[in-house]
Amino acid sequence: MHHFDYRDSELFCEDVPVRTIAEQFGTPVYIYSTATLERHFNVLSEAFSSQACLIAYSVKANSNLSVLATLAALGSGADVVSAGEMQRAIAAGIPPGKIVFSGVGKSEFEIRAALSAGIHQFNVESRPELLRLSRLADDMGKSAPVALRVNPHVEAGGHANISTGAAEHKFGIAWHEAVEVYKLAMTLPGIAVKGVDVHIGSQITKLGPMKTAFEKVVGLIRELRALDIPISRVDLGGGLGIPYKDGETPASPADYAAMVGDVLNDIDIELILEPGRMIAGNAGIFVSRVEYVKERDGRRFAILDSAMNDLMRPALYQAVHEVRPVKRDDALQSLTYDLVGPICESTDRFAKDYSVQELRENDLIAFMSAGAYGAVMSNQYNTRPLCAEVLVKGDKAELIRRAPTFEEMIANERVAEWLKS
Repeated sequence: MHHFDYRDSELFCEDVPVRTIAEQFGTPVYIYSTATLERHFNVLSEAFSSQACLIAYSVKANSNLSVLATLAALGSGADVVSAGEMQRAIAAGIPPGKIVFSGVGKSEFEIRAALSAGIHQFNVESRPELLRLSRLADDMGKSAPVALRVNPHVEAGGHANISTGAAEHKFGIAWHEAVEVYKLAMTLPGIAVKGVDVHIGSQITKLGPMKTAFEKVVGLIRELRALDIPISRVDLGGGLGIPYKDGETPASPADYAAMVGDVLNDIDIELILEPGRMIAGNAGIFVSRVEYVKERDGRRFAILDSAMNDLMRPALYQAVHEVRPVKRDDALQSLTYDLVGPICESTDRFAKDYSVQELRENDLIAFMSAGAYGAVMSNQYNTRPLCAEVLVKGDKAELIRRAPTFEEMIANERVAEWLKS
């Protein structure tokens, strides 16, 4: 469920017309709904209310400070994959003691920063990382709480590029090596073994692969406890999918919680979840303006003022976002368009042969379900500025990231001295 709907043919975000936001802050623009963020977090929290559970929102899905602060106020923790994300989470009010640090390539700087902050857990992904963490923690006189991310060799995810649980993927410790690495961890200074971590992919709509992976993890926990390795936490990652278009019905948080409860059964353990897309995905839209409508060789192109640098998912994952007109007009027929941007790349295309209400110059359209992996993945290719972000709460809309000026975009660059003559 989300809080974007039509009122008298105008698309609203909560109680604010989307057209008003576009006119005030310009396009392209990301718009987020506070009510939707809060609802999605609360639905998941309530589904797991009977279980000791830390919901560590996956910051990589949407790292805007206002989004993080909204979730921090609800009691959310954070799953981070860089020192920058950790600092964002702390700046937004998430306590370090609720932060989980994931990722395959933690640098010495990042490890030291996380140890100094006193985070809840390091999700360690390799033997070399474990040895580095031990050395640095011992050097700093710290004890690093650790879960080893195991790779269960279960593949899942909405696209090959967001599947992480198979043997070919870079993530985690090989399943057949897990017990030996846990034994090693128990001997290392500065390491406090706490848990097991698993994450098999993103945009998973069926619970079967998750259940298979989680059952393997529960078996591993029992084996480790039998070896007197004190496993008190299990991090099940994220990955629960969302509906990107009408008719899609991914598993609900309630179904997910019931499955997890069934798999954990009688195990007394702290549960950690790392939802990202499930909370932020349908809480945001991306609004663009039609610059030109062009017909050529039997095709109709709607050329937008947004591009693949603003919303990368279609180019990167062949993702299709539902497109809605900001002003709906039932008198207009539906036509088929290639929705494209102005970047000089053939991959700068949001959709091919997409049927939508007839479009004309200056019409506004909204890409739905753009709250996750939208603004966070944007870049300044073709020297295009990062677009604005706006947060809505009720009848209020506030700019939470402004687009930089050209001068700001090039402020960190300089012409080499020998070129100035």
